[in-house]
Amino acid sequence: MDNFTFYAPTYFAFGMDTENQTGEYIKRFGGRKVLIHYGGGSVIRSGLLERVKKSLDAVSLPYVELGGVKPNPRSGLVYTGIDLCRKESIDFILAVGGGSAIDSAKAIAAGAVYNGDFLDFYEGKPVTQALPIGTILTIAAAGSEGSPDSVITNEKGMIKRGATGEAFRPRFSILNPALTQTLPKYQTACGVTDIIAHLYERYLTNTVEVEVTDRMIEALMLTMIHEGPRVIEDPDNYQARANIMWAGMMAHNNSCGVGRSQDWTSHNVEHELSALYDCTHGAGLAVVMPAVFTYTMTHDVARFAQIAVRVWGCSMDFYHPEKTAKAGIEALRHFLFSLGMPRNFEELGAKESDIEKLAHTACYGNGENGTLIGFMALKQKDLEHIYRLML
Repeated sequence: MDNFTFYAPTYFAFGMDTENQTGEYIKRFGGRKVLIHYGGGSVIRSGLLERVKKSLDAVSLPYVELGGVKPNPRSGLVYTGIDLCRKESIDFILAVGGGSAIDSAKAIAAGAVYNGDFLDFYEGKPVTQALPIGTILTIAAAGSEGSPDSVITNEKGMIKRGATGEAFRPRFSILNPALTQTLPKYQTACGVTDIIAHLYERYLTNTVEVEVTDRMIEALMLTMIHEGPRVIEDPDNYQARANIMWAGMMAHNNSCGVGRSQDWTSHNVEHELSALYDCTHGAGLAVVMPAVFTYTMTHDVARFAQIAVRVWGCSMDFYHPEKTAKAGIEALRHFLFSLGMPRNFEELGAKESDIEKLAHTACYGNGENGTLIGFMALKQKDLEHIYRLML
């Protein structure tokens, strides 16, 4: 296990009707004027936005609104939010929605207190200052409600990149599993897929002797395998929703990733797909992960065999461990398909003719140096091969 520091100060309010205390939490964490940032019609149609505003009114907190966040959140709306924060003297941002709304809110929070272009943070500059953020989560997926991370699509070139910094961790996050019960089955399955990806990206490590975090990841993975089908079959299953929602936070606040190197190849490869084709991130990951794992499996067959046995219930072939490793990858592929996830490029709307462009942008776009560093170091030709495995 490697040396590490870990500090995750987010205050979580979990359970039914917790969104009704939003105003009290904002005041508790020092907010005096709030930007409410959200996506489209679902938070309005469900009455959630009205309940949130009522909560703020009850404690005499002034606020302004900025809706319109799209999946794979765009830089243009971030600039609008930064200008609005400065004009209105906003000192607290409340994100209402899923990972896209939260990621966009984080970008606004950093940009509002920065003299340069907020995209500097998405090109490698560490985030050290940001307006305080609170979240009300409506989809269990990205884990942004507890993480120091944010992902934004730069509309100049449609390049999707991440930024990170402890200033991005929300001061509080409200997690009411009932708010996810109205999600379509497809979006629920995309969320489950994203959570599984966050766990795999940490499990695939070159660090030895990390038994504690291995076992934590395995437990969360088994939870997703159990609860995913239950919630697809019965969207109103509150307890299944609750387990998935908390697993999603645990999967990405990095408590499972401390003291070990991490991968993130699958996310980097998928970001090119969702930036270019605007596909749902989880759906893209469902196609990407089996391809990436098939290509990188030989780097550490034993690690892939271990998760195959411990999580997917495969029998260990000690004479041919690569067969066990492959069986685990196939088990993952079949599980994601059983949830209704796409299987290949065609089902994502991706094109074979774009493979070279996708691989090149992943390796060189936005100042990248030509190599993706993760579980394995991968060049453009490696990525072209991986994309072709998705056909």
